[in-house]
Amino acid sequence: MIQIYHNPRCGKSRNCLAFLDENKQEYEIISYLTDTPTFDELKELLKKLDLNPNQLVRTKEKIWIENYKNKNLTDEQTIQAMVDNPILIERPIVVKDGKAIIGRDLDKVASFLD
Repeated sequence: MIQIYHNPRCGKSRNCLAFLDENKQEYEIISYLTDTPTFDELKELLKKLDLNPNQLVRTKEKIWIENYKNKNLTDEQTIQAMVDNPILIERPIVVKDGKAIIGRDLDKVASFLD
């Protein structure tokens, strides 16, 4: 089953959900702001995305700018920052069959689901 890491306040995330609905895809919503992934879950998600931790961080978020920007963080420290502040996690993330993508571009989501 498809999983989507979703933030209901994010337009791109809502658009991705609408796309899944329009294409009659069954999915499970993971409200990552309240059901925050653990360090190990986030590490596994990064493997599925084939990204390094810095590529998953929303670097324009105030929390990042005030607390982490221009610091030389290890991958583990970056992952921990996202666990401690899940708003820093890029969204939406779509997971299917052991792989994942950031679902901001609906054309990429369509290709990913085929």
